Amino acid sequence: MNDVLAYLRANQKRFVNELCDYVRFPSVSAQPPHRPDMLACAKWLVAHCQNIGLDAKLCPTAGHPIVLAKTPRQPTTGRRHFMVYGHYDVQPPEPFELWKTPPFEPTLRGRSLVGRGASDNKGQNLAHLKAVEAYLRTGQELPCDITFVIEGEEEVGSKSLAGFLKEHRAELRCDAVVVSDTGIPAKNLPALTYALRGIAAFEIILRGPSRDLHSGIFGGAVENPATALCRLLAKIHDAKGRIAIPGFYDDVAPLTRFERQQLARLPFQRAKFQKFLGVPQLFGEHGFTPDEQRSARPTFEINGLTSGYQGEGSKTIVPAWARAKVTARLVAHQKPARVIKAVHAFLKQHCPPTVKLEVKSGHGAEAYLVSPKSADAQAALRALRSAFGCEPVLLREGGSIPIVNQFKKILGADTLLLGLALPDDNAHSPNEKFDLDLFAAGQRMSALLWQELAR
Repeated sequence: MNDVLAYLRANQKRFVNELCDYVRFPSVSAQPPHRPDMLACAKWLVAHCQNIGLDAKLCPTAGHPIVLAKTPRQPTTGRRHFMVYGHYDVQPPEPFELWKTPPFEPTLRGRSLVGRGASDNKGQNLAHLKAVEAYLRTGQELPCDITFVIEGEEEVGSKSLAGFLKEHRAELRCDAVVVSDTGIPAKNLPALTYALRGIAAFEIILRGPSRDLHSGIFGGAVENPATALCRLLAKIHDAKGRIAIPGFYDDVAPLTRFERQQLARLPFQRAKFQKFLGVPQLFGEHGFTPDEQRSARPTFEINGLTSGYQGEGSKTIVPAWARAKVTARLVAHQKPARVIKAVHAFLKQHCPPTVKLEVKSGHGAEAYLVSPKSADAQAALRALRSAFGCEPVLLREGGSIPIVNQFKKILGADTLLLGLALPDDNAHSPNEKFDLDLFAAGQRMSALLWQELAR
């Protein structure tokens, strides 16, 4: 094991250069013009895996290809098998004007690498590949079999992955799945995330007149869809931040005393958090701390609000339609379809008869919860403790990784969420970054993890 860790220490400069090469690919899955970049990035990843000694190939899908890579298999019976999941696609970089440096020209800034995808998720999945490389290049036998599945559609809902898992179910069946696509509270607080929120995405559209109307000639005689939509959306939350939709909380399990104690361990300074977010005051559901609100309680968030003329100057119209893009973050036991049904019923009840309502359902996923007391979870905590040299925390994450539920349903495997991202890494925002000390610590954690899991 000492040789493996020494190899990792000696090769950090090269590893950072390779991460830069990885980040340079504008692998934006949501934008069709980047389809060639997606393929180029996947091919680079296959070549990289092969170069470090893995049996790797590109697996075509109806969408973007999946990279499948395996460690050399040993004839030993009873060896445990684990799958490492990651994704090479990234969020769109817009708005470009808010980036201090170009998003796909990785830039070192102190101990951070700035670039779209550096943290989410290229740096995190590359850390696991580097750990395996250290074993293979030093001749140290891995104590278990490992399969890497790195997809290109995570940022657009992982549409092809479930089918891929079913098609390759036999070779992918494993004892557990390891995912580093979450975060930690601070550099000295490594974490095992044992719960993720689910998600229900949808669009709300109100249609008024058959076309945009002259606001001077017709304004005042017809309902403005934009005004109607604003009034309708304003009914969603009450003054205490609680979602007013009947039935929305029916399946929500209350936080246990243990869970609230774990969340209370996290460092939190209200003024500092408020300044980091750039808001004059925090707001959330009354009766819960900010950490509980953003990780363990369901939400209803307007992601986009559009209507009428958006160009330069003015255009005096009553718009024909208004649209809101919405995601509800869900917690354990909530069902996306049931939540959307409750939302639709509420909107239908409160929508004025002067406009027509349309609700379009998008992607959805249930929340994820795994016992932090299981043997594999305890092994992960030991690896974190050794790699970081401090006591890890148990974390609930506010974000969603929909595919972890598919790992359970299709492969019968629980997921160990061992994130390396910091709260200020700006995932999904301009100036995304990844801390290089955590890149190195993640490699150590991964190298130690396989020893702990194989026990």
